Amino acid sequence: MIFFSNPKAQYLAYKNEIDAAIEKALSETQFILGQNVASFEEEFAKYIGTDHAVGVGNGTDALCLALNALDIGLGSEVIAPSYTAVATIAAIEMAGAIPVLVDVDPYYYTLSPEAIEQAVTERTRAVIAVHLYGQPADMNKILTIAKRHKLKVIEDCAQAHGAIYEDKRVGSIGDIGCFSFYPTKNLGALGDGGAVVTSDDVIASHLYKLREYGWDENRISQKPGWNSRLDELQAAVLRVKLPYLDADTEKRKAIARNYDKAFQDLPVVCPPIRNRCSHVYHLYVITVHKRNELVRFLKKNNILAGIHYSTPVHKMPTYTDCLPAGVNLSQTDLLAGTVLSLPIYPELNPVEQDQVISAIREFYLP
Repeated sequence: MIFFSNPKAQYLAYKNEIDAAIEKALSETQFILGQNVASFEEEFAKYIGTDHAVGVGNGTDALCLALNALDIGLGSEVIAPSYTAVATIAAIEMAGAIPVLVDVDPYYYTLSPEAIEQAVTERTRAVIAVHLYGQPADMNKILTIAKRHKLKVIEDCAQAHGAIYEDKRVGSIGDIGCFSFYPTKNLGALGDGGAVVTSDDVIASHLYKLREYGWDENRISQKPGWNSRLDELQAAVLRVKLPYLDADTEKRKAIARNYDKAFQDLPVVCPPIRNRCSHVYHLYVITVHKRNELVRFLKKNNILAGIHYSTPVHKMPTYTDCLPAGVNLSQTDLLAGTVLSLPIYPELNPVEQDQVISAIREFYLP
């Protein structure tokens, strides 16, 4: 079976180095917030281009901690796209804030700046810009709107490790950037993990406290916090994989180019790349006709495609009240019925990709 993502293949690609790093970490005496976490935080901040990176338990916690560090909570409205992983919206509610769900643009599928403008109220405090599938959101327009309305901008970079918007890596553009290191991510651990990045010293100070009970250096809680620490073993794994991230991204881009070329004459919409940006192809998502029939056909050919996302957040029972009155998320609803994620990961070999391409061509040109 060819999977749309394969974290085991990534582990095997770096198995010797990962095993050695884990063994070394196990020989140390500090298993919580030890040297691996401290070193990874420094290395990741340098890679992203921020002054600070704070390792936390997972990507959802990263977003929730970011909101708390910005003092955005009870009664505050936070605008976010409905077309995203539900974790983005769950984090807003975890922080006690109110999610306000809006549409995405019809070309790049990222947060629509026009939709933000229409959704702002006197209670709006922040915008979460999701860099979906590895494609940077339209940050210049988002930042302009945010400045006009005095809103904070949080970047959800869970699917976009290393992506570049103009001359900056995502995560370094807004007030705070949030990352997940879930095993399927472009930079994935062997379990849960996350990070929050910022160049604001005050925000960083809040984050270091918030991730560990609100403690100061004497373990005295100065503010409410919780337990959300990046695991020492996961940090050891991430330190092995970070230096290979850009090379692995280039492999993803090469696979994407092959797909682009192979589907030019098919009724398939391939992902465009925003001008002056780099797409890191966490997922290679096409829009197609007869999506469900194609999924079944691919499965019969031992190819497991994905759907990200078949149910937009605003149509999930617990979030139906988060849609502003009179708002029609037409683009989001359209995408939910037509998107398909094809296999893409650095270890996908040419023979496997040819099998995917041949199966799709056979489906449309029998």
